[in-house]
Amino acid sequence: MSDYVLFQMWEPFRVSLIEQHDFYVREARSRLLSRFENIEADADRAANAWLEEGGRWFNPDDDPGRYYEVANDVGIQHYQMLCDMREQTRLSVVAGMYHQWDKQLRDWLVREIQHWHRGDCVPAKVWGGDFIRIVDLLESFGWPVRRADYFKSLDACRLVVNVYKHGEGPSLQDLKRRYPEYLHDPFGGEGSSLSNVALRDHTALRVDDHQFQGFDGAIRAFWGDVPESVFSSSISTVPQWFEKAILEDRKLIDETGAKR
Repeated sequence: MSDYVLFQMWEPFRVSLIEQHDFYVREARSRLLSRFENIEADADRAANAWLEEGGRWFNPDDDPGRYYEVANDVGIQHYQMLCDMREQTRLSVVAGMYHQWDKQLRDWLVREIQHWHRGDCVPAKVWGGDFIRIVDLLESFGWPVRRADYFKSLDACRLVVNVYKHGEGPSLQDLKRRYPEYLHDPFGGEGSSLSNVALRDHTALRVDDHQFQGFDGAIRAFWGDVPESVFSSSISTVPQWFEKAILEDRKLIDETGAKR
């Protein structure tokens, strides 16, 4: 029985995928995230700007301390808004990074499949299938993805991105149960019952710089770990959804041929 390659990761293509990922992360850091490195100074400038503007209407009969109190409040508010913007920007960068990886993976799978299979059902299922189905397909290669060190970071990244996009829903519940460290505790471990992760909603979603680095490293490690060649002999059982899609395509091709 002949053995042939079903999936192949051409080494220059692997290098290209990693380079694209590195470019995205590097440029996102330098062009977006770096803008929030000195938000304390930005808040001070906002408070001073208010003082300068407010001084134009200063009345000697007014309490000068009141002006400084308001300026301080302006600085605090500006700082908090910048903090919120920083969190949203980092989450947006994470979402873009994840979606780039996810689309590139599915595109590679479909292009490899089209070398040896005809039909539209299989590509549609690969593009439309959820993360778990794609992982099931990868593991049918004999590649134990779920046991890899980077898998938990990829899985957490997926849930973080879903919560960022959709808010409340199943992904938030999964995140609470499996990766609660991505849901900010507003009480910082003071022991209040409100710090219970079960009571936090999607607005508590946070990714710090260390966690961002974990997502970055997981995607790089994943691309580096993709098998160079997956032979037909190494696949004994494919996921049921994949097998069903192949049979549907074959049936449609047979029916089309019969009508001719």
